[in-house]
Amino acid sequence: MAIDVASEQLTVQSDQPYGDGGDPRRITKINLGPQHPSTHGVLRLILTLEGETVLECVPDVGFLHTGIEKTAEFKTYHQALTLTDRMDYLAPLSNNLGYSLAVEKLLGMTEKIPERAVVGRVVLVELQRIASHLVWLGSSALDLGAMSVFLYCMQDREMILDIFELVSGVRLMTSYIAIGGLSADLPAEFVAKVQQFVDHFPARIQEYHNLLTDNEIWKERTIGVGILSQQQVIDYCLGGPIARASGLDWDLRRDMPYCGYDHYSFNVPTRTEGDAYARYRVRMDELTESHKIVQQALHALPGGPWRVDDPKIVPPPKYEIGTSMEALIHHFKLFTAGFRPEAGEVYQRIESPRGMLGFYIVSDGGPRPYRMHVRGPSFVNVQALPLLMQGGMLADVVANLASMDFILGEVDR
Repeated sequence: MAIDVASEQLTVQSDQPYGDGGDPRRITKINLGPQHPSTHGVLRLILTLEGETVLECVPDVGFLHTGIEKTAEFKTYHQALTLTDRMDYLAPLSNNLGYSLAVEKLLGMTEKIPERAVVGRVVLVELQRIASHLVWLGSSALDLGAMSVFLYCMQDREMILDIFELVSGVRLMTSYIAIGGLSADLPAEFVAKVQQFVDHFPARIQEYHNLLTDNEIWKERTIGVGILSQQQVIDYCLGGPIARASGLDWDLRRDMPYCGYDHYSFNVPTRTEGDAYARYRVRMDELTESHKIVQQALHALPGGPWRVDDPKIVPPPKYEIGTSMEALIHHFKLFTAGFRPEAGEVYQRIESPRGMLGFYIVSDGGPRPYRMHVRGPSFVNVQALPLLMQGGMLADVVANLASMDFILGEVDR
């Protein structure tokens, strides 16, 4: 092996050269990342190139190393909820839901959650799916040179974040979907605020289609790029829009329903091409389907209680704490000692914006999870990057990254 100082490349003589012929080949190794731009998180890709062709891609993860699962084992069940916000930080309400459903299953109270909380959860997580897909759409377009789309997507996402702020007081790390229902009741202006977005959004979806779907430059950069076959999707256990873009017709909301999703009418978009353009089309169709679910759930939203009536599991109303000694004791015990589920283990999965999100929790009868493990879809999906990159062009690396839509907070949880 010799170093060509002028080009800072490696010249490698190989008995089995890449491509035809037996001439020495010029191989370059470069790092893409771990700086944030274009990598959609703190991700390092070690790329081996021959000219502009990618011979090998090795993802290097672990830069965030947040230790969320182990930290949760030293928190009470209520305290651990706030950690879930920080995994997939573009879909914190989805994380809240998966965790809360798992703990509720551990407590044996799945059927006791009030209908207002169940339907409210559906409205919020589908709004969260739309907000997450808007970040994907805007950043993907920006990666490939379409700046206006990014600005429009952020404008629409602001409307959703305003709704989250209305219900929880927080725009991102809401911790709003909680064990036993919701952290607080949905405010009186919630329905009108969501309806305003519902009325506004269809025209915006059409505008995004007008800007990108038949855009020749967009199609040139995405069609035939990063192809994944259905068998590869199955072999690598990929899920979400990535799997559905390769023809795998699977969505947990329909096939293993939770939160009453079997009562809503919606389609599961699929494509068969398995390339970056197919992943774009699937997510665009999901924007429409989530919009339909939000409409249906909003019209079905009942009044009544918004969390279970069990002061040993959820805090008593604040107005009772100043007048009731029993309420004060419940409040003190809940926030200092927590509650104690019976010993056992549960696994709960939901359909997050990036695929199957699963929570495995083990209880030893104490106030904290004895073990907690999260099946993060982003971590599973990252392993497919070498498949996408190998044999492609360096210019397509960023397009492939964008089409996968993973979140490194969920990878390095």
